[in-house]
Amino acid sequence: MPFVLLLAGTVAGCSHPSHQAATPSPAAAPSVSPAMAGQTAAGNAPAGATPAGEVASVDEPPGALTCGKAVRAVRDASLMQPGVIADIAGAAGTADAPVADAAQALSAAYTKAVAAHGTDAEPDAVAAVSAAAAELVAICDDSGLATTG
Repeated sequence: MPFVLLLAGTVAGCSHPSHQAATPSPAAAPSVSPAMAGQTAAGNAPAGATPAGEVASVDEPPGALTCGKAVRAVRDASLMQPGVIADIAGAAGTADAPVADAAQALSAAYTKAVAAHGTDAEPDAVAAVSAAAAELVAICDDSGLATTG
């Protein structure tokens, strides 16, 4: 049941008018290439590095950081905010295969959604982001990682 509520909240959050205005243009969209997978959303530090004054987070168990970021993004309906999915995908560098694979699928769906911005394909592409996020959260839940991170 929580999965259905999570999915419904994600779709509703992504289709709310205030979130449509926040949908980035293709030029502003972050994408995660294999070379960038270990970088933060800022793009200038490895995922393990932290800004001055912050304590470094340890991804223990592997995937906890990715799941924590994904669950927060879904809960806060911030998936389509620039940098959010890049941050999730960047944290997946230390995650085990199921979580890492789902994070990369989420990143790919987001890249397609950004490319579809302003076209007839945009609603379906945004829905695919919601579905990919729901899949990642379900994998996190199945792994016992949905409440960590």
